[in-house]
Amino acid sequence: RAPSGTIAGVSGFQIHFGSKEINSPGDACDVLVAMNAAALKKNLSKVKEAGIIICNSAGFDRKNLNLAGYETSPLEALSGDFTVYEIDITKNTMEALKETSLSQKEKDRSKNMFALGFIYWLFSKDIEQTKQHIEEYFSKKPEIRDANLSVLKAGYQYGEIAEIFTERYSVEKAEMQEGTYRSISGNEAVVLGILSAAQKAGLEVFYGGYPITPASDILHHLAKYKPLGVKTFQAEDEIAAMTSIIGASFAGDLGVTATSGPGMALKTEGLGLGFMLELPMVIINVQRGGPSTGLPTKTEQADLLQAVHGRNGEAPIPVIAPQSPSDCFEAAFEAAKIALEYTTPVILLSDGYLGNGTEPWLIPNFENLPKIQSPFIKEPDENEYLPYLREENLSRKIAVPGTKGKEHIVGGLEKQENTGNVSYDAENHQKMVKLRAEKFNNIKHSYTPLTFDQGKENADILILSWGSSYGSIRDAVKNLLQDNVSVAHLQLRNLAPFPQDLGEKLSKFKKIIIPEINNGQLIHLIQDEYQIKCIPFNKIKGTPFLSSEIEEFVKEESKK
Repeated sequence: RAPSGTIAGVSGFQIHFGSKEINSPGDACDVLVAMNAAALKKNLSKVKEAGIIICNSAGFDRKNLNLAGYETSPLEALSGDFTVYEIDITKNTMEALKETSLSQKEKDRSKNMFALGFIYWLFSKDIEQTKQHIEEYFSKKPEIRDANLSVLKAGYQYGEIAEIFTERYSVEKAEMQEGTYRSISGNEAVVLGILSAAQKAGLEVFYGGYPITPASDILHHLAKYKPLGVKTFQAEDEIAAMTSIIGASFAGDLGVTATSGPGMALKTEGLGLGFMLELPMVIINVQRGGPSTGLPTKTEQADLLQAVHGRNGEAPIPVIAPQSPSDCFEAAFEAAKIALEYTTPVILLSDGYLGNGTEPWLIPNFENLPKIQSPFIKEPDENEYLPYLREENLSRKIAVPGTKGKEHIVGGLEKQENTGNVSYDAENHQKMVKLRAEKFNNIKHSYTPLTFDQGKENADILILSWGSSYGSIRDAVKNLLQDNVSVAHLQLRNLAPFPQDLGEKLSKFKKIIIPEINNGQLIHLIQDEYQIKCIPFNKIKGTPFLSSEIEEFVKEESKK
């Protein structure tokens, strides 16, 4: 870990709130809270012109200035371009906690609450809801709870009492669809989507995983739901995690695992086995910067080709990509539904930005979620059982071990049609390869028809996107349409197989731009499938697109 006070040691987060629709963390910041000189230096370029900078003056002493590479304090010089507030957050925090028995380190951790309290005052926000959250979150640690509440209140009161602030701001409540909302991260939404699908199918969830950034939260969240029949298993490595869910799916559970790029590479052989067995399971890849160990805490969309093609032999597997943290619920639900109804592994392709990002989520009515047909036979009957006899959609029924009269053999060797016995017959092999491919292609019939997110099909330019790029592109297209640029936006959720109406939609546009946080992977798949020339716009910096980047690129293309 980088030393505290250095630029490499800076960490933080960005919050975007307002009275209108919010689709992304935003581009430049209106307000920056810098706890020390290094935080200011690293993030100064991200602040809007004439924006507000709130500095913890204790973090600008000689030691911190040296660590950040400043010869003198930059704050006075910045006051001409920004509104700079110097607050001794450290001193005020310690003053608020002087009566507690907390250690110096524990007190120091409370500084963020002082800053949060002040921000609430600055934007005329009520702190009661946050106080309630702190009381619930730290209910088992009363001293920590009381400390955070005291410092939050002190930060708010500082804004009330200090006479250095001439302005306050007010952000009206957003008009939102009626219902119950909660804040949710992408990883937690995945968990709830998987659980809901299992409940709809009348199954229990088995999760086999190995800790890896940024997917580990999925195991942490699932472990809380053992009363719902969830079984969690932390394996010794990624290979064991993958093969454990094969066993669980064979035994009649919904098998689920989650990982990131390096772990996905290790799961590949087991994934091929799961495909050959035609077992329902969900494999979640929360992508990060790569290749190899890469950038564990940065986001990227560079595992798409791995997901689509990363197995030996002819082994097509469905790939689904959510577009926002809350959309991870629906995407995970759909992934599980396809896995169970088509008896196949399904890859859910999230990323670090979605997995760690949070947003309000409208909690759906469970009764309104689609029904899911389980493929498992768990009770004996008098019907003859052929393990690879096909249903109408070419899926199969799976008799769980111990079901009387339904005993059968499974394995990675090629199977004889219907019986599942080992077969080296050439004609049978070709027939089975074609049959599995046909089942894969049948999945597109379960999709909802494509609709444009914004714009019309007679526009000159189409922006085709997938995954977490959605929010920034939506904001950009909204601005482009206001500027009378002839543009439309289409978001893909289903990346394998492609929707059956995609080719017809693409054929209507003069130009197709595909922005990706990789070196151009979707564009290869699109051009290969439809022989349509597309324009790549690639960013590989470990961060999401800014809407301004999309706007600028599209405007330049519109002039050509």
